[in-house]
Amino acid sequence: MPLKLKSPLAIFDLETTGTSIANDRIIELSFVKVGIKGEKEVKTMRINPEMPIPYESSVVHGIYDEDVKDAPTFKSVAKNLGKWLEGCDLGGFNAIKFDVPILVEEFLRADVDFEVTNRRLIDAQRIFHMMEKRTLSAAYQFYCGKELVGAHGAEADTLATLEVLEAQVERYDGQDVTDNLGNKIGVIANDMDKLHELTFNKLVDLAGRLGYNSKDEVIFKFGKHKDKLVSDVFKQEPSYYDWMMNAEFPLDTKRKLTEIRLKEMKL
Repeated sequence: MPLKLKSPLAIFDLETTGTSIANDRIIELSFVKVGIKGEKEVKTMRINPEMPIPYESSVVHGIYDEDVKDAPTFKSVAKNLGKWLEGCDLGGFNAIKFDVPILVEEFLRADVDFEVTNRRLIDAQRIFHMMEKRTLSAAYQFYCGKELVGAHGAEADTLATLEVLEAQVERYDGQDVTDNLGNKIGVIANDMDKLHELTFNKLVDLAGRLGYNSKDEVIFKFGKHKDKLVSDVFKQEPSYYDWMMNAEFPLDTKRKLTEIRLKEMKL
């Protein structure tokens, strides 16, 4: 079933040096951009991460230092990639927890403004887990009846994810989604707004270090100040802001903290 789009949808997958949003780097990226009329454009490239690729990561995705030594850096392609993605919603498989945050980090390091707050974010994995509970290879077999050849290659995973999302929408269109207690939390529909609401948890920062309490106030989600208001912590312990800004937290998290701090200073 073709997706009903209000904006172009860029499904993507990344291969990286590791799993740390703050410290690891992209080594391969692949996007399939689907236009409002259904036209598709694929963009795949290797990236020089400007750091060694750990052997244990190479074993998973099959990309070694030698494979990317002559590839462009992310900074050298960031401006053109950002322009190509202008106006696009973003989607992927487990994209919201990892691929989106690390992509935003790379754009921030390259000094390219790439905001996601004005984009719909669609995660096919969350739909899959809500409705069937299983991996991309299993999802591809289940929904599309095909074996995923080249799993853990960015382009193969990207194209498979698009097929899975299209098949999910066709299979579940109009069906209710319930939580583990049986409470209805939404409906599957061929509508990117509804899929965004179902698959994207409300976050302050993409890494999930910050969150909202029941009153929609920003709180810390980790450490000694977990569940405390960020504004209260900064008033009572101003050095905590400085510590976080100098520690290895994602740039996106630091940006949100700075926005909160500046807002509080103006009050």
